[in-house]
Amino acid sequence: MQANLTRGSIVSSADDLFYRQGFEQTSFADISEAVGISRGNFYYHFKTKDEILEAVIKRRLANTRNMLDQWEVNSSEPDERIRSFIRILISNRGKIMRHGCPVGTLCAELAKLEHLQRDAANEVMTLFRTWLGRQFAALGYEADADALAMHLLARSQGIALVANAYQDEKFVDAEVEQLLDWLDTSTGVSPRLHTEQSHKGG
Repeated sequence: MQANLTRGSIVSSADDLFYRQGFEQTSFADISEAVGISRGNFYYHFKTKDEILEAVIKRRLANTRNMLDQWEVNSSEPDERIRSFIRILISNRGKIMRHGCPVGTLCAELAKLEHLQRDAANEVMTLFRTWLGRQFAALGYEADADALAMHLLARSQGIALVANAYQDEKFVDAEVEQLLDWLDTSTGVSPRLHTEQSHKGG
C-alpha cells in the first residue's frame, strides 16, 4: 500500500513539474525533493525519467477520460458538453496564463525533442478531438464533425499560447465569449433538427 502511495506521489509531482517547468528542465532531484523521498527510494519505483514520463502521460489520459465522462454525466446536450470544454479556458485561466496548456506544451516539447513518447502524449489531444467530434456529430454535423473538432482545438490551443505570452486575463475572457458565440451560431438549429422539422412540415 505504501509503495503504491509513494509511486502515485512521484507521478503526481512529476506531472506538476513537467507542466510548470517542462519535461527536459525537470530532474530526478526536483521530483524527489517535491515528494520528499530519498534518491534510493525514488529509483525503486522509476529507473529513468522516460519511465516517469510514460506514467505521467497515462495519468493525464485517465484524468482526461474521467473529465469527459463527467461532462457527459452533467449534461445530455452535446452543445452544453462542448461549452464545458470551452469553459476550461476560464476555470484554468490562472494556470494557463502562467504555464500554458498542459496538453499543448507537453506535445510541443516532446515533438521538438523528437521524443519516443511524443505519439503517446498526442493521445490526450486525440481524446479531446474524438470526443468533440462525437458531440458535433450528435448535433447533426456528421460530415464536418472532425473539422469542427479540430477548429475548436486549434482555437483553444492558440488562446492558451497567447494568454501565456501576454498574461492578459481580459483576452482569455473575450476569446472564450467569441468561442461560445461561434458555437451558438453554428449549432443554433442543427441540420438534423432542421431536417426533422422539414419532414414534419411536409
